[in-house]
Amino acid sequence: MSSGNAIKSEWLCKSNHTNKRRQIMSDTNAEQPIDVAVVDPKALETAACQPNGTVHARQQGINDVTALDIEQMQGIYGYSDEARQIIKNENLLPAGLLSRLHASYPQHSGLMAKETHMFAEKDQYTGLSGFRKVVEILQANNIDIGDIEERELFVEVYRFLATKHSLNSIDWTNFYEDSVFQLVMPQPDMINKQTVAEYMGASLAEKKKIVSDYQEKTSPHDGNQQLNKPWFENEQGEIEFLDGSQHKYPQCQLIFDKTTQNCFSFCTYCFRHAQVRGDEDMFIQKEIAQIHRYLKVHQEVTDLLITGGDGGYMPASRLEQYVTPLMEDRELLHIKTVRLATRSLTFQPEMILSAKYDKMLAVFDKLHENGIQLAWMAHFSTPRELLNPTTIAAIRRLQRHGVVIRSQSPMMNHISLFENKDGSIDIDRSAQNWIDLANIIGTMHISFHSMYCARPTGEHHYFTAPLSAVSKIFDKIYRALPSINRPSRHISMTTSAGKISIMGECDVRGERAFALMFTEGRNMAWLDKVFLAKYDETTNDVKLLKPLAGDTFFFEEELAQIEHDLAAALNNRLKA
Repeated sequence: MSSGNAIKSEWLCKSNHTNKRRQIMSDTNAEQPIDVAVVDPKALETAACQPNGTVHARQQGINDVTALDIEQMQGIYGYSDEARQIIKNENLLPAGLLSRLHASYPQHSGLMAKETHMFAEKDQYTGLSGFRKVVEILQANNIDIGDIEERELFVEVYRFLATKHSLNSIDWTNFYEDSVFQLVMPQPDMINKQTVAEYMGASLAEKKKIVSDYQEKTSPHDGNQQLNKPWFENEQGEIEFLDGSQHKYPQCQLIFDKTTQNCFSFCTYCFRHAQVRGDEDMFIQKEIAQIHRYLKVHQEVTDLLITGGDGGYMPASRLEQYVTPLMEDRELLHIKTVRLATRSLTFQPEMILSAKYDKMLAVFDKLHENGIQLAWMAHFSTPRELLNPTTIAAIRRLQRHGVVIRSQSPMMNHISLFENKDGSIDIDRSAQNWIDLANIIGTMHISFHSMYCARPTGEHHYFTAPLSAVSKIFDKIYRALPSINRPSRHISMTTSAGKISIMGECDVRGERAFALMFTEGRNMAWLDKVFLAKYDETTNDVKLLKPLAGDTFFFEEELAQIEHDLAAALNNRLKA
């Protein structure tokens, strides 16, 4: 192409037409001519147009996922005709969105997987028999996960429940590196070697005793949760305790309804395995009207958090009984938000893509139309949990009905944190997992609520990481993300005193320290203070940190008195 025929534009093209030039004189400066090329578009040889190397080729659109691919996805996932029609009618799987997600995060995406799903005959695989069925299906497909008896010990202690969706989300060609495999399948080294050795050499009767004894050591209610049971004086002057509720922080009341005691799948790191196993000290709320009576005398409460188990198990008819008075009774105007804590988007999102779920969506619509936020509290911790068509379609369907999805995400070693070969935490890889996750949920219009550390319950040693490493990972995440995709607060750790965040590290007169701050507290005035702890390279529990100065942290004496008073009140209730 000769320089005389070159046209300076985004493209360099040949023209069969002689360029005509005009001189356009500026009104303000007639001395300065401006040359404008006048080109007849019909005279351009478009086939000869080539990118100049500095711009994106326009013909190369982001079309990694086609309509045919979407049709094949629905076949692979075994969608019913009903689900397919809902997806089509509501435009829940737009090719543009799927293409962008797959093109941006191919290392995490399961969108274009073509393998036939192994798990199709049941929605859930439950208990020891369910675990053995999973192993049988894997072996029939030439997959041997090994260490079966040790894994079965974990199942006996903590139970097992996995959905076909979560099992089919696992990359079985590389399962040991797969986060969802670690999330739902018991692993070697979760339970200590001594107990494992005793179990593997024991008779059936001895195994039952080993399991029973070990369950007593698993700390099912960390953080003195029993002290969080609320009570109030009713109109008859009687004291009522709410046996299925916790009210630790002023604005938010937790409800463990009788219908939400189960889960869709059991997380291997479960913080509430007492709820799962059916221990005697479970929180179970049977009467709904009692909650409303309590709320009327506790005007400080703005949020109801329905949890469990899994809040997603609550039937639409029962949720409607909880929320209708919030919309109709002036004495309950102070309730602004209903939170639904559920992992159904990770474990069983297909339930949302059914006509049966329309009843629940109608309740969500009613809340939205009456100015009450329905906050869907998801727990995403890996990109792979989101990058499948079922979860994406379910998210979009909820959002069409005014649901605000927020993710409060657990930082768990082996799941969302990763180790180097020497057992130390891989800071860069772990941080990148979270950076990718945050940007994906941002693309999906999901709010990143918070990140929190493993709580000292269950097999804490397996899932935890040194706070020093966690702090470094969080700092990298925070720096890398745009402000709107960052978590709403610093990483959180739950204690009896409240939720404590590591704000960063500092140097005080030559001594290294963690800067800590409450984000929730038994006394909310504690939130106003930053306090310092001695830097510790290895500890994985905030309760083990030592004050930088003095023998105790500023809140400890008051906390002891608060806990004493709460325990005395609870004991009086139990004696009644």
